[in-house]
Amino acid sequence: MYSFTIIDVKDPQWADIVCRSYDYDFYHTQSYHLLEKDDKPVLFLSKFNDDFIGLPLIIRKIPNTHLYDCTSVYGYCGPISNLNFEKISQELIVYFKENLYKYFKDNNIITAFSRLHPLINVSSFFDNFGTVKDINKTIAIDLRIPMEQQRKLFRKSTKSKLNQLRKKEFEVFEAIEKKDIDLYVEMYHSTMESVNATEKYYFDADYFYKFLDSRCFQKKLLLAKKDSKIIAGAIFTITNKVMQYHISASTKLYLKDTPMKLILDEARLIANELKLDFLHLGGGFGGNDDDSLFFFKSGFSDYRGLYQTWQMIVDDEKYNELVKNNKSKNETSFFPLYRYYKI
Repeated sequence: MYSFTIIDVKDPQWADIVCRSYDYDFYHTQSYHLLEKDDKPVLFLSKFNDDFIGLPLIIRKIPNTHLYDCTSVYGYCGPISNLNFEKISQELIVYFKENLYKYFKDNNIITAFSRLHPLINVSSFFDNFGTVKDINKTIAIDLRIPMEQQRKLFRKSTKSKLNQLRKKEFEVFEAIEKKDIDLYVEMYHSTMESVNATEKYYFDADYFYKFLDSRCFQKKLLLAKKDSKIIAGAIFTITNKVMQYHISASTKLYLKDTPMKLILDEARLIANELKLDFLHLGGGFGGNDDDSLFFFKSGFSDYRGLYQTWQMIVDDEKYNELVKNNKSKNETSFFPLYRYYKI
């Protein structure tokens, strides 16, 4: 028998569903969604016997209206299933889409949006259901090839810098003690202030403590130090044979030495020890070597993932009205356009 349910983020079923999924990452987990403070994360779920399709989304109120929209968590999410998506029955897919669309219509949800995982191919799932857009490339280190081959794929300048950092006795260690975590949080906040980061990237200390205490996935906070001073750090997650480079921070001290390169290489060594398949570094802002962040990451690998997004307009009339009221113009690819504000 078919069923369609909406699972609240505090319901233990969420964790069980994710753990039984064929392919997922920490972005899908209950613990990660519990970090959302102001909005309502839910897991839309359809079942047929033992098979299921789930889609985590966050329901948000559209300011100054009685309307809502849906988005995904920070990072790469998208649908999950106990089956490879190529093997899910069309009947279950159609049932899920029809009931999800009906829920959107019945609950004044005007648009839906999700960032899709570059290493999990689910784009065909959305055929005839909204639009999937190619955004940019991401970089991953393929850990399935021998470690020596992994290093051969490093850019020459990256290998040279790593050799210099080790000769100069820069070190990387895993943060365990609270004092080291606190130093990382301070460093992260200073980094965000120095780049004038928007509010959505400014995570408070409570966020980091809860994240590092999560029970749904493994994580490591790696810190670089020189002369006993902590100068850079990054959080890595480990889920389903994939290590993710999640959030990083650096001090201005020794910034020209790029100690983050050493952190990434040490993370690669750890990931190899754990017999993982990929260390996913993510992308940049433009997805090509003209982008400094992408260029930095691409020095470690020639393996590319494709970052895509799914977007759907449920009610065209109300959507266009919201865009008009916001005085938004079609000068950006931002979606939904009525939430776009020029700085």
